[in-house]
Amino acid sequence: MRVMGGQSGAGAPARLLPWTGAGGRPCYLVGSGTGYVARRADEVEEIQLDMAYELLGHAEGLLSGTDATAPQLHFLASRLSESLEQVQRIAESRGTRLEAALAGARPQVNSDTRP
Repeated sequence: MRVMGGQSGAGAPARLLPWTGAGGRPCYLVGSGTGYVARRADEVEEIQLDMAYELLGHAEGLLSGTDATAPQLHFLASRLSESLEQVQRIAESRGTRLEAALAGARPQVNSDTRP
């Protein structure tokens, strides 16, 4: 789901934040994306990505052996699922912002200036 917002109705996409609100509902940031909340969101995304890499290392270690118990595997699968959800949210947020930046960088064709 994409939310459009921005200043003065500019149509800039709202940033999907790396956390959820009440009831697991998505949170969005509307604005220039340079303030405190945007910086905090960047920090949270970095922490979530670092934790995902660490979790993958833990999973590799646990799964390389044959002595993992069912509770250990259940716990690992639960944490991997949570991490994947976070990484997916980050990818969606960054993809939307990248699309908006690329769209803004494309030259506008004016029918009056065509040869």
